[in-house]
Amino acid sequence: MNGGGENTTPTTFNNQQLNPQIPNPRRREREKEKERTKLRERHRRAITSRMLSGLRQYGNFPLPARADMNDVLAALAREAGWLVEPDGTTYRPSPPPSHLGGLPVRSAESPLSASSLKNCSTKASLDCQPSVLGMDENLSPASLDSVVVTEMETKSEKYTSTSNIDSPESLEAHQLIQDVQSQLRDYDYSGTPHVPVYSKLSSGIINNYCQLVDPEGIRQELKHLKSLNVDGVVVDCWWGIVEGWSPQKYTWLGYRELFMILHEFQLKVQVALAFHEYGGSDSGNVFISLPHWVLEIGKDNQDIFFTDREGRRNTECISWGVDKERVFRGRTGIEVYFDFMRSFRSEFDDLFGDGLITAVEVGLGASGELKFPSFPERLGWRYPGVGEFQCYDRYLQQDLRKAAKLRGHSFWARGPDNAGHYNSRPPETGFFCERGDYDSYFGRFFLHWYAQMLIDHADNLLSLATLAFEETHIVVKIPAVYWWYRTPSHAAELTAGYYNPTNRDGYLPVFEILRKHSVTMKFVCPRSQINCQDDESFSDPEGLSWQVLNSAWDCGLTVAGQNADPCFDKGEHIRMVETSKPSNDPDRRHFSFFVYQLPSPFVQRTYCFSELANFIKSMHGENKCQQEPAQV
Repeated sequence: MNGGGENTTPTTFNNQQLNPQIPNPRRREREKEKERTKLRERHRRAITSRMLSGLRQYGNFPLPARADMNDVLAALAREAGWLVEPDGTTYRPSPPPSHLGGLPVRSAESPLSASSLKNCSTKASLDCQPSVLGMDENLSPASLDSVVVTEMETKSEKYTSTSNIDSPESLEAHQLIQDVQSQLRDYDYSGTPHVPVYSKLSSGIINNYCQLVDPEGIRQELKHLKSLNVDGVVVDCWWGIVEGWSPQKYTWLGYRELFMILHEFQLKVQVALAFHEYGGSDSGNVFISLPHWVLEIGKDNQDIFFTDREGRRNTECISWGVDKERVFRGRTGIEVYFDFMRSFRSEFDDLFGDGLITAVEVGLGASGELKFPSFPERLGWRYPGVGEFQCYDRYLQQDLRKAAKLRGHSFWARGPDNAGHYNSRPPETGFFCERGDYDSYFGRFFLHWYAQMLIDHADNLLSLATLAFEETHIVVKIPAVYWWYRTPSHAAELTAGYYNPTNRDGYLPVFEILRKHSVTMKFVCPRSQINCQDDESFSDPEGLSWQVLNSAWDCGLTVAGQNADPCFDKGEHIRMVETSKPSNDPDRRHFSFFVYQLPSPFVQRTYCFSELANFIKSMHGENKCQQEPAQV
């Protein structure tokens, strides 16, 4: 700067600044490297997760019931004849190395405490002794893998930045990266099990008067899907459209026309019977309500709808409290659903006979998923709020009073008064916080009753669905409520109706009901989150997927999958293939089919469909899934 305060430094411009349209090769290379780093991390985490699963299932190690990764590593070391100290120091039976001479030596017989490991991990120095990973003992195997990978990579970066580039440590780390890159260059799925791929058609193709909106547009879309070699399509069949105006007056005209077009293309069809409302931020301006005559009944009797603690009604679907109440002009809720299913089966009997309709998905709750409507955006919920219990209508409250009386504690006939609101976080509430009331005598009673309402609804409706669709595959969709999964209470799952805290498997009782009716469980596979360990919502989509899928398979269920959101990322495609048919599963378990949600028509125009074609071939076991980044 000169005396006048002016900047005398000459200003220079490079070509990129003068013309921003010129591609920046360094930026493009950085983006490619980020994609490769993501794939390397997913690959390492997948390997570690499978190793942990195999050791737990086949290793016969004397591990505690809630063993974490530290316990598994300690058991492996002891099996190999090593000694493991309570602070994690591990060495052969000979005296410890001289550079650890200043450390106190403890008996190798003392138990390996998770709490002591946490305390030691914060004090361990990279330069003087092996560090111990401080982990939450409530984490799932997939979450533990993420912690290990993150901490190992942090240490690798520290060594690299402080060591000579030619040092043995640097050369070893460099060789490891090269080996991983060579392994990830191609994912070879040729010869793997064939998993059929179905494409989900958009919900707006049938209007509220049950008319097919754009037959030619549908033909063009089906022609394109046929060229991609999809096995079939999924069609939503809306209760609010077919029986929209008068009870037991069913209009199937638009669906008949649609099925005839599908018959032309010889595509298999799965039909999803949707007994819920549709519309929201991602609905493309399409809104489908419950039948108008049901809404009219609701004006006089608002207790037919799910209700929160403040008395706000949710018209997304009908409360399970009226499943056996004759409030729909002489019919119960279950009878209304059954009459709809019978009408559909009778109307399209010829298509069942021709084999065009191969499966029927029965909607059991909000969004067609088996869950309470605990996260309504119209009532202000935003991710990652814990949601609210939806049990305050008159009919569910009557059932709660009966359950409390049978238990001998009539004063328990109430919902928790300290569970917060829709957008609360577990630590902010007295019910969901660590050691909160969710684990008290009252909390366990209430959550068991609340989850039982979900199970009873599934049992009642599936009993009639198996009658209406005899000899037809029936599918039930299970949600992915993955936020707050790494907290002890699993708060969001609790409000959704899954009693799945860290000390209890809340999915097994549900899966036993599904097995009773021989139905297929379709899991909405959430997108992975690379940095979920740093996520303020303590989410763990991979940990949840690991629990749900393994629990269902162990229960003997047929399992299918569906992507939660349209996917544009090659890494996500690879992950979906790997989830559908795990390459290292010794039991060779895999999905019976996969439902792929396409992006909106506007996005489809810029989406690289060669990626989707490659994904479908990989699911069919026909080719390799390349590593290059997806193109948009």
